[in-house]
Formats: sequence, C-alpha cells, structure tokens
Amino acid sequence: MSFWWLNPLMKMGYENPLEDKDMLLLGATDRAQNQYSMLMDKLNCKKQSPSQATPSLFWIIVSCHKRAIVVSGFFTLLKVLTLSTGPIILKAFINVSLGKGTFKYEGYALAALLFVCKCCESLSERQWYFRTRRLGLQVRSLLSAAIYKKQQKLSNAAKTKHSSGQIMNYVTVDAYRIGEFPYWFHQTWTTSVQLCIALAILYNAVGAAMISSLVVIILTVLCNAPLARFQHKFQSKLMEAQDVRLKAMSESLVHMKVLKLYAWEGHFKKVIEGLREVEYKWLSAFQLWRAYNSFLFWASPALVSVATFVTCYLLKIPLDASNVFTFVATLRLVQDPVRTIPDVIAVVIQAKVAFTRISKFLDAPELNEQ
Repeated sequence: MSFWWLNPLMKMGYENPLEDKDMLLLGATDRAQNQYSMLMDKLNCKKQSPSQATPSLFWIIVSCHKRAIVVSGFFTLLKVLTLSTGPIILKAFINVSLGKGTFKYEGYALAALLFVCKCCESLSERQWYFRTRRLGLQVRSLLSAAIYKKQQKLSNAAKTKHSSGQIMNYVTVDAYRIGEFPYWFHQTWTTSVQLCIALAILYNAVGAAMISSLVVIILTVLCNAPLARFQHKFQSKLMEAQDVRLKAMSESLVHMKVLKLYAWEGHFKKVIEGLREVEYKWLSAFQLWRAYNSFLFWASPALVSVATFVTCYLLKIPLDASNVFTFVATLRLVQDPVRTIPDVIAVVIQAKVAFTRISKFLDAPELNEQ
C-alpha cells in the first residue's frame, strides 16, 4: 500500500549509482510473452465459441485484466469518496467554531477524521495511479507483441495494405495510446460520481440555487457533444494521413539508390512535403477543436459560481460563513472533474481510433489461410 518495497532500491541508489543489475526483475504477469499468451488464449476461446460475432479486442483485453481493473476502480472510488469529505468536515468545523457543536470534543474528533480521510485519499490516489500505469504497460506490451507476431504471418495481399511504416505506426502510436487509456478509463465514470456528490453537497449548502449550477454544467456538456464528434473525425483523418506519409517515407528510404540514380529527390521531397501539409491540416483542426473544448470546460467553474450566487441573491437565500465556505470548497470538487472532461474525451477518442486500426490489422489474412 505504501510502496515500502522500494526502500531497499532507494537506499542502494543513495549509497551508489544504480546499474542495470540492481534493477528489480519483472514479475511473471508483467512480461510481454506471458501477456501475449494470455491474450491469444482468450482470443482463441472467443473464436471457438458458438457466437458468430467477431470478438472485440477491447473486451478481450478487459477480460484478461478484469481483476486489475476492478481493484484499481476500487481505489479510484475510495479516492473520490475521501476527497468529497473535505467540504462536509469544513462545514462541521465552522459549526463547532460558532458554538453549534453536538458534543464536547467534536473539534478533536473532526480533526482526527480529517487526518484519516486525507491519509486514505493520498494512499488510494497513489495506488490508483500505480496500478493503472502498470496495467497500461501490460496492455501496451501485449499489443506490441501481437503486432510483431502478426506482421511475420501477413499474406502478400495484406502486406500491400499494411506497409512497414503503418505497422511501425501501430506499435509506436496506437499501442502507446491504448496503453495510456487505462489511466483515464476510471475517469469516465468517476467524473460523474464526483459531480453528483458535489451537487448533493451544494444542495445542502445553498438549497435550490444548486439548480442553476446543474443547468450550467448540463449546458456545457451539451455544447461539447458536437465537438466530440468532430474530434473523432479529425483524429481518424489524422491517423490515415500519418499512415500515408510514413508509407511514402519508408518507400523512399528503401529505394534511395534508385532516387539518387535518376535524380528524383526533388520530386519525392515535394510529394512528402505535400503529405505533411495534409497531416498538418488535420492535426491543426483536431487541436483547434480541442482548445475550444478546453476553454469551454475551464470557463464553466466560474460560470457555475456566478450563476449560483446570482440565484441566491434573486431567491433571497441567506449566505453565512457556513454555506459560503462549504460552497467554495465544493466548487473545487466540481472544478477537477469538469476540467478533466476535455482530456478524457480526447483520450477516449484516440483510444477508440487506435483500437479500430489495430483490430483491422490483427484480422488481416495470414499466409496459412491461403
């Protein structure tokens, strides 16, 4: 839980510079060969099942690592719950300072409770981060191994569709993005949980004025819906343009002697520069929409606070130290999930495109099928 197993390595590094032989060996579950064997076992079981549907690579990977996903999800939920106790304990502290405590030593009990909650929050966050990053490396290693094994068995027809540059792109870009996805996977549902908890605390603090906060958040999400579709489209086009450019560059490097012999360097340079312009166009479009998306969500916390306080003024809801400080503390709970929504959307879109591309490659015909 507290990563004390790293202490001997830290002590050794403090005394002497670390060398390769000092590094801890990988466990059996972290080795690429074992991960690849587990993937192929699950894939063969799915193919032999009576169902006629094509097995989904995403759900096969989930079935391979469901225990790790559940455990990391537990720590993620624990982190969200302990983080949400802050505004509640703060409100109780203010009530105690105003002489509204329920028992004699309530202040000491609240201080101890806050300490325990923050310790649990820190430990659960570190465990969530470590376990999801480790899971991401395992997924990336099994995909890299699967791509390597597959390219050795590709048929001649499949090799014309998947050039060496594209295959390298699958390993360096697509497998990497899927490896990053486990870190963001739990953010897709904990964001909603954290928002619901924050809205419940806001309702307890400012009453019906919470509805204005909810309306602003809903409008922000609705405005984001078309942006997500555009981002998915631009990401797909960007990866296609990148594949075409890498294919042209790899072919130019392979046949460099012929290009030099016939003095075709200038022509092929213009071709590759044109492909770079196309790739740059889609990359610019994706990043511009992502910037607009980020601006929309980063501005939403300020809009939430303005809308809530204006509603409190119009409805004549009394504001005292207790509910104002609780509202400000709860607003920090709203800020984090709302501001991470653009990153979550971008990562999910990139992972979806990467899963589609790698799935098509792994389903390509092989030599033994002919």
